[in-house]
This record gives sequence, structure tokens and C-alpha cells, in this order.
Amino acid sequence: MDDEVNFTYITLGGHVEVHKYKYLYFMTMFTVYILIICFNFTIVCLICIHKNLHEPMYIFIAALLLNSVLFSTNIYPKLLVDFLSEKQIISYSACLFQFHIYYASAGSEFLLLAAMSYDRYVSICKPLQYPTIMKKTTVSILLVLSWLLPVCSVGVPVTLSADMKLCNLTLNGIFCNNAIYSLYCVSSKARSVYGIIGLIITALFPLIFILFTYTRILIISYRSSRNDRKKAAQTCLPHLLVLISFSCLSVFDISIVRLGSDFSKTAHFIMSLQVILYNPLFNPIIYGLKMKAVAKYLKRLFCRAKIF
Repeated sequence: MDDEVNFTYITLGGHVEVHKYKYLYFMTMFTVYILIICFNFTIVCLICIHKNLHEPMYIFIAALLLNSVLFSTNIYPKLLVDFLSEKQIISYSACLFQFHIYYASAGSEFLLLAAMSYDRYVSICKPLQYPTIMKKTTVSILLVLSWLLPVCSVGVPVTLSADMKLCNLTLNGIFCNNAIYSLYCVSSKARSVYGIIGLIITALFPLIFILFTYTRILIISYRSSRNDRKKAAQTCLPHLLVLISFSCLSVFDISIVRLGSDFSKTAHFIMSLQVILYNPLFNPIIYGLKMKAVAKYLKRLFCRAKIF
């Protein structure tokens, strides 16, 4: 397969609209990208600097926020170049690479949220055993698996797609997601099977596990004192909010292939923007405001900034 095969991006209003408002689009998306980097790295730096935040829960939060930066960096630089270009094109190999990072980071998000739910489950349901279960080794293994499993599971269908014959060079979207399946002349059963297996491993199983752990937490918290219920809600609510928002956006992304041309370009464009805008900005805000320990250091940081 020739690496110079190019894809044309179709965005809201087509090429003319993009060209007409390219500087507005560029400045808006550039500002958002800078905010994503600043918001996420601010929380990560606070967790790294303050030793009392060197606990499994905050380490997983830092990993999740770094994953958001990776997710955004995979999409935004190319998108910014597209807004300033006469033609929105990308080589086939680069498109596959973007596809790989996009779904690997999405899978990592689910697995990291599953690791967080396990941490909260042990902390609330088995508090006396928490120090022995959630050791540094356990945390390290969970982090490695959260990144390694999606990379491997997504890597298989990407490898199988490398030599697929293309009958269409127009990609209806603003980045390379599973809409690229519409470009192939024939569908591959092997790729579809591996894609489903990857989806089960990196999304369905983690989601079921998260629902199970939070159900157990809810049951045990309900039987406890009012103060314990309040503490459980304070630590679990941010994770649940992030999970719900990301799951909804993932359902849209998966449905693109099924809906195909029946999905309007305007709705497609708006929802695609939601995928790349909402979660990377939403995560640091939720954890910065809802996690008391992080919010405390964040307020101190802002107070110091005002002084200077």
C-alpha cells in the first residue's frame, strides 16, 4: 500500500466553509488545545509535587490526565494544520497511526477508570486490607496493563488494515477514527473479529467491572454511617461523572460505522468536536473541583498567582 495515498476531510459546510473561516477555527482550536495542556498538566504537577497526594487514587488520576493529553496531541496538531491548509489531506500510514493512538488512548481511559474503581472498592469495602493490596507493585502493574493492553489489542486490526485495498479516498470526518472502514473495498472478517475482541477487553469488561465495584460500594456505604456515605460519594462521584461522559461519547463513535451515510454531516461534525473537546477539558475540571485534596492545593496555587 502506497504511503502517499491521501484522504480528503469533509467538515461542516465542506471545503469552502473551512477555507472561509479557517483562522477562526484555528484560533479556537489552538486555544482549546493550550487550555487542555495547561489544565491537565496543572493537576498532574500538583500531584507530583505534594507528597500527601502520592497515593494510588491520585496516581491513577495523574495517569488519566496524561492520557487525555496524549489523546489530544494525537488529534489537535494535525487538525490545526488542516484548518490553515488549502486541502485537508493525510497519508494512509499517518491515518492508521492516528487511528491506533486514538483507540489505544480511549481503551486506556476505560482501563484506568476500572483501576480507580478497584482502588475505591478496596479503600471503602476492605479498608484494613488496603495497604497490603494497593502496594506500589500493584499500582505499577495496573498502570502498565492499562496502557499495554489497548496498544496491543488495537495494534492487531491496524496491522491487518495496512494492506487493505482502498476504493474510496474521502473520509467523512475531521480525524481518523473507525470511519476509515468505509474506505475499504471489502470488509475483513479477521479485522472485525479482532476489533470486537479489543472492544470487549478494553471497554466492555472494564465497564462491567466498574459497575460491579460501584454497586458494591453503594451497598456497603448505604449500610454505613451518614459521614461514611458522604466520604464515599465525594471520592466516587468524579469518577462516575467522567465514566458517564466518556461512555456516551464512545457510543457515538462506535455507532458511526453502523449509521454511515445516514448520519448527517452537521451532526457528525458537532459530535466529533464533542469527542475531542469535552472529555480532555472535562477531566481536569472535575478532578480539580470535586477532589477535596486536589482542590485545596489548586486554591493555594491561584492565591499565590494573584499575589504575583
